[in-house]
Amino acid sequence: MDEQRATADQATGLRRVVSLAPSATATLRALGADDRLVGVTHNCDADGLDAPAVGGWLNPDHDAVAERDPDLVCTADPLQRDVRDAHRERGHRVVHVEPTTLGEAVESFVTLGRAVGQTRAGHDLAWSARGRLERVRRLVANRDRPVVYCEEWSDPPTAAGNWVPDAVRAAGGRYPFLDAGERSREVTRDEVEDAAPDHVVLHVCGRGERSDPATVRDRDWDVPAVERDAVHVVDDSLLNQPSPRLVDGVEALAARLHPDAVDESG
Repeated sequence: MDEQRATADQATGLRRVVSLAPSATATLRALGADDRLVGVTHNCDADGLDAPAVGGWLNPDHDAVAERDPDLVCTADPLQRDVRDAHRERGHRVVHVEPTTLGEAVESFVTLGRAVGQTRAGHDLAWSARGRLERVRRLVANRDRPVVYCEEWSDPPTAAGNWVPDAVRAAGGRYPFLDAGERSREVTRDEVEDAAPDHVVLHVCGRGERSDPATVRDRDWDVPAVERDAVHVVDDSLLNQPSPRLVDGVEALAARLHPDAVDESG
């Protein structure tokens, strides 16, 4: 796609970036492009940024974006296609990424780096991410693989898709609910009980680390994870956001699934 092939020469002189996706904001910050961000959403991690909020990631204020006079607008995910199109219609240059797997998420670091004229930094960030993921895979390679259920929404219970199946496998688990690249979907009690997850991971969208394990325990699901008190809460950005935070999420999952392997690694 054209927006995914933005070249370094196009990005020369680009200084004003508005990021309308939390994943793009996190990635650009990891690339060292904080000083280029002149607008973000309420959903982005803006700590330490001199960049005003221009609305939410699904409902940005298009006029507020225009007032920031951006050289580039960043969007992500199929849910932001309308936002992408709205800003293209206004004449803004837009870079839009839609990773659906762990590998595509890492490759998007290169795309965003190229888009802001930080091509080398984008490649370096992707290279570092791949190295960290490979290290985790080596640590858990010879371990038994527990079944894991990852829930990104609790009403109704929704199994996480996209890159989460990849993340679970990289962390040394089995994920029988979805294949990598498939969209998240509602699951039934029978499906979860038949899969018999050894671990349940709550990373509910928008909840950060505030999800309550009792949400799962109160359902009275007959699964090993509940019986052995292996219901974990992780910050939703660690698994829901296709940014460098996702690599942190794989490492966090591995620490919960295989604490001995991670401890032994030092």
